[in-house]
Amino acid sequence: MDGVPAGAVRHAHPSPRAVTPGSGLDRGAREEREDATLVPGATRAAGAGRRPVEEAPDPWRTCFERDRDRILHSTAFRRLAGKTQVFVFPEDHQRTRLTHALEVAQVATSIARAVGLNVALTEAVALGHDCGHGPGGHASEEALDPFLPGGFDHAPWGADVSLASLNLCEETADGIRNHSWSRPAPATPEGEVVSWADRIAYVCHDWEDAVLAGIVSPSLLPAAVRDRFGDRRSRQLGSLIDAVVRTVLVTGQIGMATEDADALAAFRSCNYHHIYLREASMAQARAVVAVLRALVEHYADCPNAIPAVRDAGGLSAGEPAAVEAAVTYVAGMTDRYAFRQAVALLNWEPAKLPRGIDG
Repeated sequence: MDGVPAGAVRHAHPSPRAVTPGSGLDRGAREEREDATLVPGATRAAGAGRRPVEEAPDPWRTCFERDRDRILHSTAFRRLAGKTQVFVFPEDHQRTRLTHALEVAQVATSIARAVGLNVALTEAVALGHDCGHGPGGHASEEALDPFLPGGFDHAPWGADVSLASLNLCEETADGIRNHSWSRPAPATPEGEVVSWADRIAYVCHDWEDAVLAGIVSPSLLPAAVRDRFGDRRSRQLGSLIDAVVRTVLVTGQIGMATEDADALAAFRSCNYHHIYLREASMAQARAVVAVLRALVEHYADCPNAIPAVRDAGGLSAGEPAAVEAAVTYVAGMTDRYAFRQAVALLNWEPAKLPRGIDG
């Protein structure tokens, strides 16, 4: 299993394919090709790449391709596999925060590629957009809010804390920081595309998960949604992607025609009414908030139990830095680890954990 020798070269298989030797496409050549193919207003990698800490450029990858790779290999991204999308500790075929990020990336890059925007930047932002989420879904924001002077928002937290060690380009960090519709507008059109792709993806896949889980009936889908986008996820995604692409190509603006946007809003409202705000979901959120707040209080009082704090020389219990370190530690946990820690450290009753978590 050491490969097939062929002179000075070793191959993975006998009779391998060959390509014509050449100089290849180094970063400079890739940037030139990118500049020639992107539309005016798209973000170019050439002249970008400003990072908090200056680095030499990669010889082969553009700065945004490098960001995409860093996010993909990061701990924060991998942990999304164990974090809630809608269902705490989901069953095999339900979405996690990780599969959500991948679906957002698919939607966003489909749009970016079709309208001539920077696909690498779009994908980097999409993959990283939810890396600031805590365990238990959006309930973690309510749980962690009181412990920070400015509150806890997963979008800037992802860019400025969870992924800070990656030294991302300012355009990538901005797109992650401002992907939520409640945040300021992203500085790039690629970031705007991710904002739409996020909503398109979660509205469609959260509905599909809820239908398959028996929580909602397909008949509850509003007629305006069914008539405009269809009643199956694949058709809905295709129709919604097409709606954004057509709008960009016709108007130069990243958005949707009013009729499409109204139907998407009706779809989202339906999800809120029948999925996110149903009593079982609200009970799940209350349980998440209670557990996470108790964990933060525990670690703020025992900050040297946090490995990173201990390795850095320690902190005094209760000081602001200890509270922030506790929030950082708890926000980075997966669902299962957080709730198991509550049982192990706080003697939390397993029966009082959010449904879906095994004790």
